[in-house]
Formats: sequence, C-alpha cells, structure tokens
Amino acid sequence: MKKRTLITIIAVLLALAIGAGIYFATRPKVEETPAEPAAETVEETPAETAEEKPAEEPAEEKPAEQPAAAVEEITILYPGEETDEMSNFLKGAFAEKVLAELNMKVNFRFLSWDAYWDQKSVMLGAQEPIDLYWDGLPDLSTMVNKKEAQPLDDLIAKCWPESMKNVIPDSQMAGGKIGGVQYGIPSAYAPSSAMFQFVCLRQDVLEKVGMTEVKTADDLRTFAEKVQKELPEFKGPADIIFKPLTRNFADEQYTWVASQDLVVFGEESKKAYSYAHSDAFKAVAKFNREMFLDGLYQDEVAIKYNERDSRMQTGLYLWVEGSLGKENEISGSVKTADANAVLKNYLLAPEKPRYINATGGEVLCVPYSAQNPEGAMKFLAWLWGSQDNYLFCLYGEKGKDWDLDENGRLVTLSETARGDGYFYEWMFRNANYQVFKADVTDEYIEMYKHWDDEAIPSAMLGFAFNNAGFEDIETKCNEAWKKVAPILYGYVDFDENYPAAIAELEAAGINEYVAEVNRQLEEFMANNK
Repeated sequence: MKKRTLITIIAVLLALAIGAGIYFATRPKVEETPAEPAAETVEETPAETAEEKPAEEPAEEKPAEQPAAAVEEITILYPGEETDEMSNFLKGAFAEKVLAELNMKVNFRFLSWDAYWDQKSVMLGAQEPIDLYWDGLPDLSTMVNKKEAQPLDDLIAKCWPESMKNVIPDSQMAGGKIGGVQYGIPSAYAPSSAMFQFVCLRQDVLEKVGMTEVKTADDLRTFAEKVQKELPEFKGPADIIFKPLTRNFADEQYTWVASQDLVVFGEESKKAYSYAHSDAFKAVAKFNREMFLDGLYQDEVAIKYNERDSRMQTGLYLWVEGSLGKENEISGSVKTADANAVLKNYLLAPEKPRYINATGGEVLCVPYSAQNPEGAMKFLAWLWGSQDNYLFCLYGEKGKDWDLDENGRLVTLSETARGDGYFYEWMFRNANYQVFKADVTDEYIEMYKHWDDEAIPSAMLGFAFNNAGFEDIETKCNEAWKKVAPILYGYVDFDENYPAAIAELEAAGINEYVAEVNRQLEEFMANNK
C-alpha cells in the first residue's frame, strides 16, 4: 500500500515538472527594462591600480565670450614728404606696436613743407577730420583765435596718467595756455633760451677756408666770400637767417610776439614795436641786399624761404637758422649727402644776454574737427610714456635700427636712423628721454644741460596775444607784409621799395595793432609781477 502510494506521488510530481517546462518554453517573450547591474568587483592589472581614476565631475560652465574691443583710430596732420622708409615703418612695425599696446590705428596725412601752413588752415577751416596737428608755439594764440585749437584741460585730466607731469612738467605746459586754458601741448621740453638766434653752419667747410669760428654778421659774410672763391661747388647759405641777424644788429634783444613777424617785444624796454619800423629791420635788410648783389645768396633763399632745412640737408649749403642741438638734429641727413660734413651751432653776438621767452618752439593741438580727441591724447601719453616708446617713434626698432651702448649713448644701426629717423626729433624732444650719439662730447652735453642756467626769464614768458576785435587789421597787416618780406630778405632794393611798403603796412593798421599788443602786454606784466 505504501509502495503504491509513493509511486503515484512521484508520477504526479513528474507530470507537473514536465508541464511547467513546456509552459515556460512556449510562453510569449516580454521586453523588460533591465535593472541597473550591481556593482561588480573587477580585478585590475597592476598598471591600472597604480593610478586611481578620479571621479567624474559635472562639466564647468564657460563664461560667454566678450566681443573684442573696437580698434580706435586717429588721424595726424604731419609736415614734410612721406618717404618710402617712413611709409614702411608706419604700415609695419609702428602699426603693429600701437595696435598691440593701444588697440589703435594711427593715420598720417602728409603736407609738403612749402604748402603746410596754407593747406592746414584750409583743411581745419573745412572741418576735415584731423585729430592732432603740429605748428609753431609762437602762433598758438592766432590758432586759438581762428578756432583751430580746442581746450585740452578735460582731455588731459581724463586721458593722461599722473606720471605725465614728470615727463612734461606744469612749468612747460604753462606755455600752451591762453587765458588760463590749455590749448596746446608745448611738445619740445628742452633748454630754450636764445631761441631763433642761432646759426647752424658747416664747421668742416669753415675750417677748410681758414676760419675757426663766427661771432658776428661780418664773420658770416667773410665765410661766404671765402667759400665762393675757394670752394665754388657749394651754393652759399641755405637761409636768410633774419632772426639771428636781428640779434646781431639790434640795440636790445627782440622776441617776436602776436601774429607772424609783424611785432617784436623789446626785452630791456619791455615794449612792443613794429618790426618793420625798427632800426634792426633796416640793418638786416641792407645786409641781405648786399649778400644778393655780391652773388652770395641765391634767389631760392627768398623765393622758397620755407625750404631752408631741406636745402641744408643736401650737403651743398653753408648755414641755416639754428637752435640749441640743431647740429645733432640734422647732422645725420647732412652726412648722408656728404659723409665728411661737420655741423656746429653759433650764437651771434654771444656777449649779449640770453632770454627764455617760450617753453620751446613747438606745439601740438587738437582741432575742433577731431573725430577722436581722446585717442589723440592717449597716443601722446603712450609716445612719452617710456623712453623705449619715445626712441621707437624717433629711430625705429631697437636692435634693428638703433640701440644704446654701455654708456647709454645712441648707436644708429640702419641708414634711416642714421639719417632723418622717423618722427621728427625736434618736434617731440624731451629732456627726460633724450640721448646723444657717441661722437657728442661730454663737454657739449654738460653745456646743453646747463644752457638755461644763466639765462633771464623774459617778462613776456607765457603771454599770448588775443586778437579779438583786431582780426581784420591783423589780416590786412599780414597781407601788407608780403611786400615787406622781400625787402627784409634783401631780394629787392631797400631804398626803392621800403617807403611804399611801409606806407601800405601803416594803412593796414599796424600802429593800432601794436598799441593793442602793448595794452595787453602791460596788463599781463602787471598781473605777473
């Protein structure tokens, strides 16, 4: 009984097992989302276990890229011809450096020397987009009166770092103020007494004809006569030099004041005079006339007066109006024409006193037509911001165009640096950065640095004539001066032409004009005692 029952139970279980197998084998397959597998322990090789793999971190959000700042652009009006060398420099190394350091593009518009002043006035009057231009500092008041120069005080405060006061001190900047307002940057910061009273001449030629120095107008005449006789390949003087000659002939020292060459200020008498009425004018005119009559002057010195420096740099002329340091300034270009050239500066009548009557002779202005006046001021702050930038603009790339030797003397490496360089040194000269070549003696450098030590500050230093109400008279007087100038240059006979020319000048109102200059001078001097 028990055995049969057991067999029956086994048979039932077997049937159930077979049925279950058939069910699972034949049921429809259902897709399921697999569960996340449990973490497995994976056996790693020694190389893998030597460095633990860092846990992955969420990707860091990158800040949105800022758009590149727009390149600033300025335009500078510049006197002289654009040489191939200057063009290559401006488009190459210069453009790259100002773009990298200022994010700026600097454009230059060149005007030839003989047309510069007339074309500049036309362009500024037409409101052409010029951001910066150069002119002579003595003419600043005229430019302000003609609305050619805008106030700079706010621009300087905004764009110039405080360190610029060490480069161009307040005493220098004062020369660019009119009525307490800064209208120009007196750009040549260097010793300045006896400005416009030097003659720069060919010392090597002077010695060839048996002379050693010049002190007077008669010495200059003798020099020219000897060269004409012994060295006829030279063309004579390059310049009339009427201002140095005026120092020679005047009873007191004169400083030009107001518009162009109309009026002079007597440093001892402290009065203004019509220059054309002075005894010094008459003496200079007669000296120059004799130089023409004797064939010592060529017509071009009168007809193309403003090209005097260009003539001197051909190496074929004897002298040009100088300034302190002029011999070093132009020696490179003269030596390019004549490798044996040696230049030297002389002050005529050296025994007479020297006066400091201006903070240099150059000025940089921003016209009302400027599209980017702030950019112009930033550019100047960059140029004078370091000696490297200063020398780069003057002479080119360090190591390629120039370098400094172990004594800090300038070594010129390229033909351009040995000649005119790039930017005019005289326009941007700065005593803080100025360097001298190895052939300049230590004695000269000491003399240069201390040139103003014994000079007398002029009573009119800082004065600027305001021509308001006298614009018409000033214009007429300058027009009348066109007949006076050929007499001064000696190009026409004095006795035949002076009476009519001086009558026309008087009819134009020169006496009233001088009276107004004196009125303003008296007021200025009374307020500056």
